[in-house]
Amino acid sequence: MAGRVEGKVAFITGAARGQGRSHAIRLAQEGADIIALDICGPIRENAQIEPSTPEDMAETVEAVKSLNRRIVTAEADVRDFDAVKAAVDNGVEQLGRLDIIVANAGIGTGGAMLHETDEFDWQEMLDINLSGVWKSIKAGVPHIIAGGNGGSIVLTSSVGGLKAYPTMGPYISAKHGVVGMMRTFAVELGQHSIRVNTVHPTNVNTPMFMNEGAMKMFRPDLENPGPEDMKTATQFMHVLPVGWVEPEDISNAVLFLASDESRYVTGLTLTVDAGSTLK
Repeated sequence: MAGRVEGKVAFITGAARGQGRSHAIRLAQEGADIIALDICGPIRENAQIEPSTPEDMAETVEAVKSLNRRIVTAEADVRDFDAVKAAVDNGVEQLGRLDIIVANAGIGTGGAMLHETDEFDWQEMLDINLSGVWKSIKAGVPHIIAGGNGGSIVLTSSVGGLKAYPTMGPYISAKHGVVGMMRTFAVELGQHSIRVNTVHPTNVNTPMFMNEGAMKMFRPDLENPGPEDMKTATQFMHVLPVGWVEPEDISNAVLFLASDESRYVTGLTLTVDAGSTLK
């Protein structure tokens, strides 16, 4: 079935690479125009994961344009509400409407027990992975309401939004908070025919997961572990015999939740986790 979001406009955060880029491409394939936001720079100095770049965003732009869809971009930090709002307002002005919000931007860190977590690390995680999601939705919802056509909001949580893992306390706390936020928005926005759901990926083959720090976290027994070494450990997290899933697997779930195929689905926690929550 083609054109599952034909004529709609989607606002996607963290769209320069990884899952965000994949979501932009998948929704564009099915007819949506895109408002793409990403910080395109470092979150902080000496970050464990290489930051997204303007060049990454340029690749997203080319991919969407190659599908004959329109795209408006902005470089902004989801912690900065004024910047996010300006990006959404500009995108709606250029594209004419807003129907879908995919609050995807986030970070992933770990390593310390929760009672030993540095206060800066705790606050940074909540500011980006929880407050940043709220600010993204807050900036976009008035446009969906004003359109009068209803809409769909998809929040990226995690398997870690439904179960706990050790030494990931700030991330687990923020992602659990996203679920509570989703349910509240679903109750409050239902009167406007706006549906709100979360998607819960397991490990995904993106720079957020496929990096040196993550490999050493999963295989501390090895000096220089690689992807295959990490796979040996990570596949034990799942019922299905895989160590991770691909961004497109999450994008297909996002597309379902964004489309009219899920027109009566709201308040759902949709897992794409290879059975991780069963263990």
